[in-house]
Amino acid sequence: MRQQKRKSKTPIQERPVPISTASFLVGVETHTIRYWEREFAEFLNPVRTHGGQRRYRREDIEVLQEIKRLLKEELYTIAGAKRILSQKFGQRADSPASAGNNGVHKTETKGRKRAAAKR
Repeated sequence: MRQQKRKSKTPIQERPVPISTASFLVGVETHTIRYWEREFAEFLNPVRTHGGQRRYRREDIEVLQEIKRLLKEELYTIAGAKRILSQKFGQRADSPASAGNNGVHKTETKGRKRAAAKR
């Protein structure tokens, strides 16, 4: 009789978890995690099942905990938290949609461009 090889399962501590479990582990609501996933897309990318459900790995949970610490305890803005995360995790947070105006009004920026073009 032939023995079949069994697939070795990933230990339960290393398996990706659904959003409800991630929510419990981090201590925030599931809708907050979904929002953070959109805002911090360059740092937070959970794997998806074939049905499209999110599964959070250990590193995703760590990023969520860091985001929570920065926003809730340290009282950083989202832009400030992105800067800290980019320093900590070594990724860029320079996306134009989330960069904000950095204290420069759009009219000032347009005026500078027009003045430079006239020269």
